[in-house]
Amino acid sequence: MNLDPVIHAPVRLQIVSLLAAASEAEFAFVRDSLEISDSVLSKHAAALENAGYVEIRKGYVGKRPRTWLKLSPQGRRAFDTYVADLQRIVGRPLADSPPPDGG
Repeated sequence: MNLDPVIHAPVRLQIVSLLAAASEAEFAFVRDSLEISDSVLSKHAAALENAGYVEIRKGYVGKRPRTWLKLSPQGRRAFDTYVADLQRIVGRPLADSPPPDGG
């Protein structure tokens, strides 16, 4: 089993994980949530878009330009596969893990 190299880069994994929990996220929200610079987010978002994993939409809120990121259906499948592969590597599904408090 090979982990998807597009998703495996730490920043891209963080982006895809964040987008997996939302229908769409504004660029500044993703940037601030991950505590990365505009240029780092732009670079990794472009790589994810080129792979077909993320859709990037540009528009305006009032007169201010905005950019939104969204996980594509292909990106969702790739993320789900990546998570399943990680679970196989660690040897058990997350649902079978004990609670964080050990109880």
